[in-house]
Amino acid sequence: MKKNKFLMLAAVAVMLSSCGGQQGGSGDNEYAVRTIETQNAELQTTYPATIRGVQDVEIRPMVSGFITKMYVKEGQTVKKGQVLFEINKVTYEAAARQAKAAVNSAEAQLNTSKLTYENNQKLFENNVIGSYELQSAKNNYENAQAALAQAKANYVSAKQNLDFCYVTSPSNGVVGDLPYRVGALVSASSAEALTTVSDINTMQVYFSMTEKDILDMTKEKGGLHAAISEYPAVKLQLADGTTYNHDGKVAAVSGVIDQSTGSVSMRADFPNPEHLLKSGGSGYIIVPHVSTNVVVVPQDAVVQVQDRYFVYVVGKDNKVKYTNVNVNPNNDGKSYIIESGLKSGDRIVVKGVTTLKDGMQITPITEAQYQEKLKKTSQMGASQNDLNKLKENLTK
Repeated sequence: MKKNKFLMLAAVAVMLSSCGGQQGGSGDNEYAVRTIETQNAELQTTYPATIRGVQDVEIRPMVSGFITKMYVKEGQTVKKGQVLFEINKVTYEAAARQAKAAVNSAEAQLNTSKLTYENNQKLFENNVIGSYELQSAKNNYENAQAALAQAKANYVSAKQNLDFCYVTSPSNGVVGDLPYRVGALVSASSAEALTTVSDINTMQVYFSMTEKDILDMTKEKGGLHAAISEYPAVKLQLADGTTYNHDGKVAAVSGVIDQSTGSVSMRADFPNPEHLLKSGGSGYIIVPHVSTNVVVVPQDAVVQVQDRYFVYVVGKDNKVKYTNVNVNPNNDGKSYIIESGLKSGDRIVVKGVTTLKDGMQITPITEAQYQEKLKKTSQMGASQNDLNKLKENLTK
């Protein structure tokens, strides 16, 4: 039994030695190399965004009172002028009736003073009364006219307050939260609005770009107005990661730079026929950047040192050269567009660049060969782990 165990240990040792030799081979100088060719590229830049309706109107009562009726529910679509709430109107109805009665009284007083004044005019012409009596009658008539005007103004105010008991929607839209219920006492100074009506047929999505991006865009197009008019259609990534199925158009750029962030607020308008977008939501604006006949390299092939970028160019003698390149600031997180430093036909190392040194000689292989090599190395590593476990079990 001991002899068999010894033979098995010897066999395992030979296998471990063999695997170890193969694993050491993975430390050779083979690197994945790609020959650069120009191509068309569509990259994209994303910006955090907030979603707002064209109108987000807070609905507040113009008069104080208890809510007696609620005509809408949260999320309901309403039309401009539609009644949303009714506030207790008993007091305001009484005030309107009283104001109306005051108008009637003032009209009667005006009629009386008018007759008196006209009669005094005839008496004055016949020298029955003097100018004092005539002027007094005229003053009473003018006072009656003023009193009627004041009574009518009071009636208009009272009638308006009565109308304010019916809280209506100022625009088409969708009703938001309803923090109050029937019986609640509300006023214009209440902490919370009765609700919010949002016009969501078109949604305004706000995002920010850096001051540098705005300046570059303005210089490239010859002015901010031209830059906005020629800005490409943008997409909206929703909170669940999906892309909204309608494109948006950049419609406005703030004229003020936020000093705390160094950014400029921009607005893109999106149609919302299905009412999928909700005011107050969030997402990401996706700005596409289409370039033609450009050099595109994977970001894994680029070494960044502070604000400079480098790649390893493979020469005819298979020696690598640490080469400075300029990259386009717009990227998709996977690739860079190289603006200068590389040309079509150049060969660069695309994998394992962190282990390279300037002037190092390598053995170029294709990216497919490199992936196959990694796969074999991973399998050998797994096999060696199994043999190590077997050795531990045999030595127990």
